[in-house]
Amino acid sequence: MERVIAYVDGYNLYYGLRSKGWKRFYWLNIQSLVSQFLKPHQNLVMTKYFTTVIKQPEAKRRRQAAFLDALQTLSDYQIYYGQFLAETIICRQCGHTYTTYHEKMTDVNISVELMADASQDKFDTAFLVSADSDLAGLVTTVQKLFKPKRVVAVFPPGRASFALQKAVRGVLHIGHVELSKSLFPERVVRADGFTLRRPAEWQ
Repeated sequence: MERVIAYVDGYNLYYGLRSKGWKRFYWLNIQSLVSQFLKPHQNLVMTKYFTTVIKQPEAKRRRQAAFLDALQTLSDYQIYYGQFLAETIICRQCGHTYTTYHEKMTDVNISVELMADASQDKFDTAFLVSADSDLAGLVTTVQKLFKPKRVVAVFPPGRASFALQKAVRGVLHIGHVELSKSLFPERVVRADGFTLRRPAEWQ
């Protein structure tokens, strides 16, 4: 069997879903989603999910926390965290000051994990769930140094990258059908017995 590891850019996937207005798919079993793309001769040995924890607003933080807890009930699954970088913006017209936040480190974390796994021969094919063009150089390098390993891009809904498409050995697209088959049940029970419920806003 061909070994597959999936590397999932959480915010790239989220923004793809949001661009479509598909809130009902936020309660998503990422591992089940990736499995929709496996061929009969492939076996998913690990799913690696890259995200950053939201601190505010509180309601949004609670929804994300429930989702991350649901993901942590999966086996052969790891979550890697980046961080938000605060930036102060001053309006040139009115002088009003406000703070905005940028998600950081996801592409670095993906690069470190994918390169490390390739060098340790942990996969034959990597599924890269992202449309981030910044990852194109990583893909090119991995496939050059570790032949015959393959990287396949799995583009989130409504997102694509020409640079990434040129670098990878194959392209797949996440659509409504795959998402519909990959939702968590309305209630997910953690190992400690606590029941997680799908947020009402994601119905």
